[in-house]
Amino acid sequence: MSELSPLIKDLALILVVAGVVTLVFKRLKQPLVLGYIMAGFMVSPQFPYTISVVDKANVQAWADIGVIFLLFALGLDFSFKKILKMGFAPVIAACTIIFCMVVAGVTVGKAFGWTHMDCVFLGGMLAMSSTTIIYKAFDDMGLRQQRFAGLVMSVLILEDVLAIVMMVMLSALAHGSNPDGAQMLEMVLRIGFFLILWFVVGIFVVPLFLRRMRSLMNGETLLVVSLGLCFLMAVVSTKVGFSSAFGAFVMGSILAETIEAEKIVRLVEPVKNLFGAIFFVSVGMLVEPKVIADYALPIFVLVLTILVGQAVFGSFGYLLGGQTLKTAMKCGFSMAQIGEFAFIIASLGLSLGVIGKFLYPVVVAVSVITTFLTPYMIRFATPCYDVLERHLPPKAIAALNGITLGHPSTTAAKSNWKSLLTQMGVNTVVYSILSVAVIFVMLTFFLPFVRHLLPGWHWTANFICGLLTVLAMSPFLRAMVMKKNHSREFRALWAESRVNHLPLVFTVLVRMAVAGGFIFYVCNYLSRFTNALMITIALALVVLMILSRGLKNSSIRMERMFMQNLRSRDIEAQVMGHKRPLYEGHLLDRDVHMADFDVPQDSLWGGKTLRELELRNRFGVHVSSILRASRRMNIPDGDSIIFPGDRLQMIGNDEQLSSLASALKSEVYSDDADIEKRETKLRQFVVTKSSRLCGLTLRESGIRDKYGCLVVGIEEGKENLSQPDPARKFEAGDVVWVVGEEDALDRLTEESEAKS
Repeated sequence: MSELSPLIKDLALILVVAGVVTLVFKRLKQPLVLGYIMAGFMVSPQFPYTISVVDKANVQAWADIGVIFLLFALGLDFSFKKILKMGFAPVIAACTIIFCMVVAGVTVGKAFGWTHMDCVFLGGMLAMSSTTIIYKAFDDMGLRQQRFAGLVMSVLILEDVLAIVMMVMLSALAHGSNPDGAQMLEMVLRIGFFLILWFVVGIFVVPLFLRRMRSLMNGETLLVVSLGLCFLMAVVSTKVGFSSAFGAFVMGSILAETIEAEKIVRLVEPVKNLFGAIFFVSVGMLVEPKVIADYALPIFVLVLTILVGQAVFGSFGYLLGGQTLKTAMKCGFSMAQIGEFAFIIASLGLSLGVIGKFLYPVVVAVSVITTFLTPYMIRFATPCYDVLERHLPPKAIAALNGITLGHPSTTAAKSNWKSLLTQMGVNTVVYSILSVAVIFVMLTFFLPFVRHLLPGWHWTANFICGLLTVLAMSPFLRAMVMKKNHSREFRALWAESRVNHLPLVFTVLVRMAVAGGFIFYVCNYLSRFTNALMITIALALVVLMILSRGLKNSSIRMERMFMQNLRSRDIEAQVMGHKRPLYEGHLLDRDVHMADFDVPQDSLWGGKTLRELELRNRFGVHVSSILRASRRMNIPDGDSIIFPGDRLQMIGNDEQLSSLASALKSEVYSDDADIEKRETKLRQFVVTKSSRLCGLTLRESGIRDKYGCLVVGIEEGKENLSQPDPARKFEAGDVVWVVGEEDALDRLTEESEAKS
């Protein structure tokens, strides 16, 4: 019999020990992450009382896959639209906390004489609070529904996103030495470039692909396709110099905008849990008691740094975000721990070989201690505020409450110029990134291919490549120049004053120059014409693009497709009744709104058409949609039938909708006073020659229509019942079995025995 692979033995050991330990931690109501870490310590060589893992390299490979799945799942729970709707307050709080905690971590590391990279990575680890641990603490303490808990979760979402960016920057830092400001700016721009490119292309391509393949996909194929896209993006991310985790997060955030997002989350959850458990077990395997004992003082100082730092800097960050002192302190004290991202950043540093091996067990020990202290820190916030309130003068409290950079500005306060320039700037950046991507792909891959196909025709190959490159860019370049030229802000500014005409024309000319610059670069790369000629060609092509109606229609279709893909999940939520239609906001301005009404199972409305119910005449309301199971019927006509269990979306004012609700509740079937008589029984009777039924067919007898009974069989002198034929005539000697209520059976029996 063949010997088992060491990988299978190690996996069996890891999962068995992790299963037992996590059950114990579940019983103790402690985070499962700590259970996995403890299980990892127990299967490591540092714990001599149990069997140890044989091949750490294989386990580490599985742990790397676990990191990919963790970040992929994080991306599935993330939404760029949610971040934009949060406003600046959470952004201010998150950036303040991360900056201050990074500085605190670097300072502590320098104080202990650790290397520069150890200090930088330590700062990144201390800056990231644990979403998992905080969420569980809120849940266990019954605080999840409170307002401050929602504020904390908003900042944690942003911290997770910034942690991804930080990992990319730390990877770049690890390959260089003391980068200056220009290099740091280059890193940020590079991250932004690929993030926008991948998101825009992904939102355009991935939902379209899933929509076309929807009829072919079941749970199995959707899981395989989703994981395939995840790992494809992870590979692409590593090819351009980022981490695989960053690519997994980006693909998760793209899939989060699709209709299939919730189904993908359910399918991926078990796989993520398995590989995530292996990752956290691998974290525990690196815990060394000797190192923890040797670094007891740094561990104590780091725990104190996190507790005090998050309490002070976290509260200050929320104050800047516009919260009151009491709310800010409750939020800041809640974030005093580190968790999964600290382990991921530490794993990144170890894999790159830029941090000391001692840092991993130190950070794990700090995480375990701060996790146990999290509930106490949350409870300590209110007493700490009470002490401050007693000892600080009222003016100081008022001044702290007034420290804010995050008061949201209303849309009305924005000037048309600011809104227009912002939109034009965003469009120019996005379309420029897409144009750069097209140029890179065509000149890097397509040009050598064409030259290989046409040996000796160098300039012909260049011309073909240049022509196709310009054609591929043309929808983006035209949209860059023309988009927002007919917007509400542009027209308002144009009509407002003649002084605005020249600046508005200038915005168009600037975008034409940018578009022409891309064409100039392609011409300059592929030809040897003079600069003046190439500039003329570039501007002429831009003008042709602007005048082309076909190109205009193409760019409009592409943009509409992108917006539909971006909104597909919201559209599905509206169709399924989980979210209000967008037009409801306009109704509210006119004292009219939309409300949902569920038709009771015993409603008298069931089975009637809208014309019969006359809802508009009786209540003055309009039926905008009927939701039935997974179907949505918009703008139903008068012949549409209402069924029990339907959800009606109605439009009307408060008084009209209240009247409708009362009628829907009252117009139901009353309780049956004779419910005891509704019992159905089985009875038999014999058809005699003198019976009224003798010679009649089942249809002519009226047993169902007249008496309300059901013939279930006729013996016909045999032991077995035969199914009655409606055209068969009853004969003398037939034994008829019928089902019905007792009164109906009595009446049928009496009349059937009567002489015909």
